[in-house]
Amino acid sequence: MMMASPDIAPAPYGALPSARQLAWHQLETYAFIHFSPNTFTDKEWGYGDEDPAIFNPTDFDANQIVESIRAGGLKGIILVCKHHDGLCLWPTQTTDHNISRSPWRNGKGDLVREISDACRRHGMKFGVYLSPWDRNNAHYGKPEYVDIYRKQLTELLTHYGPIFEVWHDGANGGDGFYGGARESRQIDRRSYYGWPETWNLVRKLQPNAVIFSDVGPDIRWVGNESGFAAETSWATYDPVGEDGTLAAPGFTRYAEGETGHRNGTHWLPAECDVSIRPGWFWHAAEDDKVRSVENLKDLYYKSVGRGGSFLLNVPPDRRGRVHDQDVASLRGFGNWLKSAFAQDLARGAKVSASDTRGATFAASRSTDGKADTYFATPDGVTTATLTLDFGHPVTLDTIRIREAIVLGQRIDTFKISADGDEVASGTSVGSCRLVKFAKPITTARLTVQFTASAPITISELGVFRTESPN
Repeated sequence: MMMASPDIAPAPYGALPSARQLAWHQLETYAFIHFSPNTFTDKEWGYGDEDPAIFNPTDFDANQIVESIRAGGLKGIILVCKHHDGLCLWPTQTTDHNISRSPWRNGKGDLVREISDACRRHGMKFGVYLSPWDRNNAHYGKPEYVDIYRKQLTELLTHYGPIFEVWHDGANGGDGFYGGARESRQIDRRSYYGWPETWNLVRKLQPNAVIFSDVGPDIRWVGNESGFAAETSWATYDPVGEDGTLAAPGFTRYAEGETGHRNGTHWLPAECDVSIRPGWFWHAAEDDKVRSVENLKDLYYKSVGRGGSFLLNVPPDRRGRVHDQDVASLRGFGNWLKSAFAQDLARGAKVSASDTRGATFAASRSTDGKADTYFATPDGVTTATLTLDFGHPVTLDTIRIREAIVLGQRIDTFKISADGDEVASGTSVGSCRLVKFAKPITTARLTVQFTASAPITISELGVFRTESPN
């Protein structure tokens, strides 16, 4: 039998990420903006009968919004361009229920334009949320509405530059205004929208954009709105409908999104969405309930640190600005994020492995700070250790592990030992695994043992002191 050359990469294993998914994994943190008539009616879900005139921010500043979010270390913004109430925040040709009927900017405004332009000015990615459910539109529930929805999507994907993510909500059907009918309309969530055709439209117009929904096809909902993935969370996933049949947005066993499925046939990593406030829209009564910096750090570890993304909602207030309380938390979190992972203690350590594939995949590839290199074991070797010898005691509180996911998710379990004593263990790794110790530990030698379903590939083994000593 022919043996593989030590300079040849291991064969891919299982489901693999696409190029657009690999680019998405590198973002890790980005923001939602919920801003609609709900901001002015003090609701979370508008009924659809709201007069567009109610939407009239007094001091709208796209730069202040984007700068505040950027200060939080977030790398992109997904704007809710139309929520369930149906008001389009751009001058769409598909319905009169849009921003041009608002007194804001004397009816000449385009909020999508202002936010997308500000994102480009500040080096931020821009994405769009377009609610499939429209409680205002008279045609909702009929075939005509699906054509309207796709025309709205086409406008958003052709007039506002590069889009990094397209977001489809799972809330579909129920009571609403519907052009004055004021009734409840139910749809078959599995068939009504013709999702494959809609997603093909996205691929045609914005081929680099990832598509989010309960079922992907690129990014999955994590199954909660609390901002965390499960302790064990796989990037692979095969969504199943509520009744065990075909899944669709709004029709899945959503709790399974927290864990994914080991050896699922689709690469569908989790997006962990949560609001910086109790609600998704700004409410004055919640100004003293903004998440603290410590809470945001905890959510970061439980989202990005479990292989997913951290999607933090930051809702503007009635001025059209991010409130001071939110700005303070964002800035504190962003400052921590910038400093916490700035110094990788592993870079100064001597690294060795129990078994290596050859010089191209040596143990040192896991600590060289390069995203496109990795340590790998020979074919058939699915248990191995990486050891960091610091040469002197160092104090640390976090370990970051990344697999070379371009070849699939392979690691089943890992164990971490400090000076020979086991201090932590875990399961899934994927694009990023953060292990945070309850208290800092001091050690001169750190060992990580991996077991996997295929030859091991580790692109990063990082060691950090993320919290300054008191």
